[in-house]
Amino acid sequence: MKKLLAVLLLVPLFAWGAEEGYALDRAPELMNDQAALQSGARLFVNYCLNCHSASSMRYSRLVDLGLTEDQIKKNLLFTTDKAGDLMRVAMTSKDGKEWFGAAPPDLSVIARAKAGERGSGPDYIYSYLRTYYKDTTRPTGWNNLAYPNSAMPHVLWQLQGTRDAVYVDKKGEDGKPVHEFEKFEEVTPGTMTPLQYDKSVANITAFLTWMAEPAQETRKRIGVWVLLFLGITFVLTWRLNASFWKEVK
Repeated sequence: MKKLLAVLLLVPLFAWGAEEGYALDRAPELMNDQAALQSGARLFVNYCLNCHSASSMRYSRLVDLGLTEDQIKKNLLFTTDKAGDLMRVAMTSKDGKEWFGAAPPDLSVIARAKAGERGSGPDYIYSYLRTYYKDTTRPTGWNNLAYPNSAMPHVLWQLQGTRDAVYVDKKGEDGKPVHEFEKFEEVTPGTMTPLQYDKSVANITAFLTWMAEPAQETRKRIGVWVLLFLGITFVLTWRLNASFWKEVK
């Protein structure tokens, strides 16, 4: 079972699929929730880092999430024995292309790369990981609403369980029949409740968002102070200018 899962994990996460039609769900805002980010890091390392690298991130940077170096070494180092190493996997891009036709994408900045007209990158990731369903017509046995015909199997299926997608035929605005998604139907339950699974996916999404720009919260805080400083400076300059020209006749 472990060997089969390892093989399936070698399929690219975001590849070979149409990206239109499904309205993305709003991802919870958890960037200031340290516990959520730590949970997301653990899930990422356990379920994503088997084949997807994050070559712009070092394990040691996770201390910014409140983890100690000892905690990182004991709980998160599976592909290396040094906390200062980058989050890489053993499989090279060349091997990925040779074995599967495409290299699994690096996830360092996937949350920023997936931002587009359909919504933000976090919304995309959150929706993607929550909309898998069984599809026997696909090579992996899975399909996805947010990314139809995605080549990646549902690596979190044991947590979420298995579901079928129920479609109904309706009349479109032009009067023609439309095959439209209606709901999911549970086939077998997972080890998590739906609420627990959604929370776990939100945590993974938050971690990937943080990883894409670890300093973004600091940048935002500095930006607020800069704007306050400029606002106060503007008012003082404006009043000083008025006082100066008042004496000029």
